[in-house]
Amino acid sequence: MLVDSHCHLDFPDFAGELDDVMARARAAGVGSLVTISTRVKQHAQVLAIAERFPEVYCSLGTHPHYSQEELDISAADLTTRADHPKIVAIGEAGLDYHYNFSAREAQQLTFRKHIAVARKTGLPLVIHSRDADTDMMDILTDEAGKGTFAADLHCYTGGPDLARRAVALGFSISFTGILTFKNSDQLREIARQLPSDRILLETDAPYLAPVPHRGRRNEPAYVVETARVLAETRGVSVSEITRQTTGNFFRLFAKVPRPVVAA
Repeated sequence: MLVDSHCHLDFPDFAGELDDVMARARAAGVGSLVTISTRVKQHAQVLAIAERFPEVYCSLGTHPHYSQEELDISAADLTTRADHPKIVAIGEAGLDYHYNFSAREAQQLTFRKHIAVARKTGLPLVIHSRDADTDMMDILTDEAGKGTFAADLHCYTGGPDLARRAVALGFSISFTGILTFKNSDQLREIARQLPSDRILLETDAPYLAPVPHRGRRNEPAYVVETARVLAETRGVSVSEITRQTTGNFFRLFAKVPRPVVAA
């Protein structure tokens, strides 16, 4: 069974097509999905999708793009909301210095707040990091010194130093269709060297469709293509990479029940 650990099923790209999208995911062997929150103030839409489909779960949090808009969301509020059985992660939260849609100070403040909630709830933190490796390493190192928390650096595109530091702190690293792109040699080298118990698969759908679907809308079923390239990169079979990444997912996202497989 494959898992899509990060997608955005509430985005308008999927409006009116979710039943078909989910049917294709099931046909591709995707047994569990996490649809990711980007705005707490719009979380009802995310949660409604998770409640609609039994194999879909969701996160709760504020994307760094919207940090400025949600500074009034408290850690206590997030902690209370996270009790819902379908909410299995905190985030995505982090730093995005590529677009800087929110002030860096607001991003950092919001990120640290989400870390505190992940630590308090025991839920994994879904981290967004783009063009911010130095500040990301500094914050993660500082916060890890305050107490342990679980985390996944989603859609990894950072450098090898951040990857090594994240692994040293006990975090996981997740790969999207970017891994399949022709010019992603450095990323594939990072993926090749990571410990087998720290790798995850995701689509980040509707974005970043893998080869051979590049340029089209992405969807959870396409995670199979990223799995294939990750297996090739690491020199193992697709079935082995599926076993590893799915097992890693259920260890990290421990609130998601493992599907019962018929004998």
